[in-house]
Amino acid sequence: MVDDLSLRLVPDELWALVEPLIPGFAARPQRGGTAPVDDRAVFTAIVFVLTSGCPWRLLPPSFGVTVPTAHRRFTRWTKAGLWRRMHRAVLDELGSQGLIDWSRAVLDGASVRAKKDIPCAWKSSGSGLGVMRPGGRLVVEGPGRQTTMQDPDESVGQLA
Repeated sequence: MVDDLSLRLVPDELWALVEPLIPGFAARPQRGGTAPVDDRAVFTAIVFVLTSGCPWRLLPPSFGVTVPTAHRRFTRWTKAGLWRRMHRAVLDELGSQGLIDWSRAVLDGASVRAKKDIPCAWKSSGSGLGVMRPGGRLVVEGPGRQTTMQDPDESVGQLA
């Protein structure tokens, strides 16, 4: 049974995109057990946990899915690449409808601890060399340019 909360979390249009991407059910090797839980119920429970910040152990029973089942399927679907394929399918669908504005984009990055004033093991494009400076600044110097990135806790980054 699909209630109002479930329909808000996973509308029919989203489910129509996701359902063909979900890996087929395979019986667990120890045999026995109960019949498999409906994929939509499990998917909805997983979406609830991921979007609400609810800990797995506090998953409400109203979804009709036990915590071990939801977490086991989440893990299996993650290993099978479901989330990446789903993301691509949603972007393709929205793009085909002209609902994505590609004139703006967001770049994401990661911070890596580096020793200060020691040349990095990589070179930037061209012949620039990255050096970590005091204060958590990464300086990439090259022909005719210098790029400085501050510690992400202090600022997002700047071009000098």
